[in-house]
Amino acid sequence: MYWRRWPWVVLSAVTFGSSRAMAQDRGAAALVAALDGLGTTMRVLMIGAHPDDEDTQIIAWLSRGRHVETAYLSLTRGDGGQNIVGNELGEALGAIRTQELLAARRVDGGRQYFTRAFDFGFSKSSQETFENWPRDSILRDVVTVVRAFRPHVIVSVFTGTPRDGHGHHQAAGILAREAFELSGDTVRFPRSTTNGLAPWTPLKFYRGASFRSDAATLAINVGEYDPVLGRSYAELAAVSRSQHRSQAFGTLERKGVRFDYLQREVVRVAAPEDPRMERSPFDGIDTSWARFRTLVTSGAARRALDSLPLALARLRQTVDVRRPERSLPGLAEVRRLLANVCGGTIPNSCRAHGTDLGRDLEASLGTVSSRLDRAAALATGVAVEATAARELWAVGEEVTIQVAIYNRGRTQLTVRSVQVRLDDSVASVGAQLPTTLAPDSSTNLTLRSAFRRASEPWWLREGRKGGVFAASVDGTAEADLAREPAVATVQLEAEGMPFTLSLPITYRYADQVKGEVNRPIRGAPAIAVALDREVEYVQARKAIDRIVRVHLTAIGEGAKEARVSLELPSGLTADSSSRSVSLTGPGAKRTLEFRVRGQLPPGRYTVAAVARSESTSYRRGFVTIEYEHIGTQRIYRDATVRLEAVDLVVPAGLRIAYIPGVGDNVAPVLSQLGLDVTVLDPAALPGTELKDFATVVVGARAYEASEALVANNARLLEFVRNGGTLVVQYGQYEMMQPGIMPYRISIARPHDRVTVENVPVRFLEPDHPLLVYPNRITSADFDGWVQDRALYMPRTFDSEYRPLLETSDPGEQPNRGALLVARYGSGLYVYTTLAFFRQLPNGVPGAARLFVNLLAARAQR
Repeated sequence: MYWRRWPWVVLSAVTFGSSRAMAQDRGAAALVAALDGLGTTMRVLMIGAHPDDEDTQIIAWLSRGRHVETAYLSLTRGDGGQNIVGNELGEALGAIRTQELLAARRVDGGRQYFTRAFDFGFSKSSQETFENWPRDSILRDVVTVVRAFRPHVIVSVFTGTPRDGHGHHQAAGILAREAFELSGDTVRFPRSTTNGLAPWTPLKFYRGASFRSDAATLAINVGEYDPVLGRSYAELAAVSRSQHRSQAFGTLERKGVRFDYLQREVVRVAAPEDPRMERSPFDGIDTSWARFRTLVTSGAARRALDSLPLALARLRQTVDVRRPERSLPGLAEVRRLLANVCGGTIPNSCRAHGTDLGRDLEASLGTVSSRLDRAAALATGVAVEATAARELWAVGEEVTIQVAIYNRGRTQLTVRSVQVRLDDSVASVGAQLPTTLAPDSSTNLTLRSAFRRASEPWWLREGRKGGVFAASVDGTAEADLAREPAVATVQLEAEGMPFTLSLPITYRYADQVKGEVNRPIRGAPAIAVALDREVEYVQARKAIDRIVRVHLTAIGEGAKEARVSLELPSGLTADSSSRSVSLTGPGAKRTLEFRVRGQLPPGRYTVAAVARSESTSYRRGFVTIEYEHIGTQRIYRDATVRLEAVDLVVPAGLRIAYIPGVGDNVAPVLSQLGLDVTVLDPAALPGTELKDFATVVVGARAYEASEALVANNARLLEFVRNGGTLVVQYGQYEMMQPGIMPYRISIARPHDRVTVENVPVRFLEPDHPLLVYPNRITSADFDGWVQDRALYMPRTFDSEYRPLLETSDPGEQPNRGALLVARYGSGLYVYTTLAFFRQLPNGVPGAARLFVNLLAARAQR
């Protein structure tokens, strides 16, 4: 009898990224772990605000060490942070950090959830955070996840107080406690508001105390060595932590005794009255199958439940790493007993109990069912591959999928059914099954289906409204195959043990350097249309002469003829109304150039591209995000560019050298403004003739990211002494190192920053040349800024610096470190902590006007 359940067991060699393969993922070690975990039915949910907030040590100790079903709920995807590995910011960075979290969970064994909250950037208080996140909406998301996962224990990473620092952290701590109190309340949150999920009442609530060991009530030795894994849980956690590469969080795998700490805050069971007497997060909770005896009314069901401990003990005694198939009869016995607990069907009939205990049994059976499937797959040695001929398929195009099943073990296998799902389209193999596979044999089956829509990150599909993504949270974990658009599911049986395997359908190929690569297949528009950028500047009231490039990619089979045109605002014309192009087959790419000329008054405008083929119009394309440590991601965008027509003056002949920083997209923007920009490699500074440039610009956090820049910084200071202008965008504490800046500054810990982007800015010297030439800067130029005003602002600075601006968040002391200027030799040194790296790529008009003034400082002298 097969159990109806989510297909969570994955058996494949899919290359999601290059995170280190773990010994526990396959072979004898994996089988031992799977069998050890069959008797454990506890669930723990950890709640934090961002990717990187999670305590990977606790997760690894629980999941890998105690076989507890453990999950991390991150309120956001880290969209508002910065990117140390590339230039992606915003939603694209959120997609990267989502994948980094999933890579971390594959290492430490946890599951991963999110709410719909968008990371809008640093916040100083929960009050400010909840002004951007509708509090009840995000709380409902957290309650939905609690009701879906059904944790016995909730661990909040944060305290929910100002001591947490970041306002998002404070909000996460508050919402974690509120969800603990309210997830069982069907008056406040009816089932209809949480995707139909029934109420759930967690039993214990802890807060992380790793940085507050004096407040801890429970100490856990996460440095405990696991002989099966060949490493400690702290070492494993370090590997997990190091997956957060976009945040530069690589860390050492430290050995030896290491303690992590929790603080018990609420308990609903008969745990020790003094929380410091606890020895486990589960003290006071019945963790055995016996807790379900009150639900079992029939004699057969009760006998099955009472027989489980002995059956599990016998099963563990059958472990033979050389003959893993010897565990199959014991696995079949456990499956039969668990099925009998609910009268033969798992887990649906348990829902009739309508109590937390009944829902606990349902969830526990689902967990053990998944673990039984995994154990059976490891015991039989079966391997399943589901592949297609290429990675991208046009929506509606028939996809041929080959499913190969290999019996590599010593026992006979029966293939009961094979199914593939592309989106919601399901195809099954019928007449060819069932089929029997003898040891060392295989079978190949062909199935066909089609994608119904483009495969894009689910949370981006409906866009975003302010601080919240529009897509609803249904309680599905991000790592579950329910989120995958292309999945194959195989039902098998061996020695009376039925089990189910599910895996992504992939495109498999050999890379001459990397070896075998498997990429999950995806659906896409038949013709993908994209432009170079989403936002561009133009100078208002001046002649515009610009090339607009339209990039076309054919996805499906067969040649396609298309007519491509631009939709332009009044005042602009293209050199042709449309162009024809032929696309010869899947993967064919063409780029068409339109010359756009005209003039625009100040304001915001849109240019759109459209490709028409066989009565269908195509207006969307994708940006591919590809890094070694994560799987390939595609972010879909409309084929439009927003033009910001800015009223500004750019001095003629101004040559600029630009040294990029972290997540830096500023240099292309400067070119759009009519500046002559040369991008410099800091390693090439010794051989570069800097006197050819009026101004050298250093990008945000460049000194942190580039050792070569630090080593060659004296060359830049020499350039200033000889009469040049150096504009340095903000850095972190490295800016206080001797030799980086010409005069001393100090940055407080925690650092001063202005996170409310619309707070007033006071002009300390309104007539200073940098605020007058060539554009008169006024308070209106600080309208429309996004996410931050300034960050890592100096608290104090040498008297050689002249501060030009003063600003602060509401209720805080004014800070004068947003824009500092100093004479150094014959030149000018400008240090700005204003968030130009966000404003300029977002087309903020005033930011462009002020930045041009900084670049033109030499022309003023």
